[in-house]
Amino acid sequence: MSDVQILLVEDEESLASFISEELRFEEYAVLHAKDGGEALELFEAHQNELTLILLDWMLPKYDGITVARRIRKKSNIPIIMMTARDQLSDKVTGLDVGADDYITKPFDIEELLARIRVILRRNQQLEQLKKTPSIYQYQDLIIEPLKHIAQRYGESIQLTQKEFALLTALMKRPEEVLSRGELLNEVWGYDYFGQTNTVDVYIRSLRNKMDYQKETRLIQTIRGVGYILRAADEK
Repeated sequence: MSDVQILLVEDEESLASFISEELRFEEYAVLHAKDGGEALELFEAHQNELTLILLDWMLPKYDGITVARRIRKKSNIPIIMMTARDQLSDKVTGLDVGADDYITKPFDIEELLARIRVILRRNQQLEQLKKTPSIYQYQDLIIEPLKHIAQRYGESIQLTQKEFALLTALMKRPEEVLSRGELLNEVWGYDYFGQTNTVDVYIRSLRNKMDYQKETRLIQTIRGVGYILRAADEK
């Protein structure tokens, strides 16, 4: 079964069938509700597996606004509203009740699929952020990646983006030797075609800003291999 499971709430059978077929072609799993009542029942039964909801506005039993409101009381699952109502006030209403996006009928299926991909990418990025520690600390060196803050001896260190990314890569794996190639891949990306001495240049700059006292130096050179974050007195 696909990792992405979508609840499609649409009462127009032909449109629901077409959208479902396109979603399954993209290898998404699909649940279909024909009215607002069934939508809430399916949400209750499958909310832990659902990834996203495609929600029509005009529905039997409960309209899409009511459904969105009730779901928002229990979950932050992404919701894309689908409706023929194209007034600005209608869009504002949809967004105000918790919809993440709004697409006006009739729409091109490629546009809908693109909006789904955007939301899925955003969710993936949010999940990665949740897994990222808010603070890394080694000895007296502290960095906060989300705030782009670096401190040593309780004082701020002003770093460029690449310097900060390089220091973060070392902080993620303290007391572990990282080759120049690994650091290039981590900081500059796999498609970087520069020379490996680029790492040496940035390490030198980092040391000038935070490691200027040799006896307390944290970034150690392992000749012929790369660099390690390790206290100077450790062997």
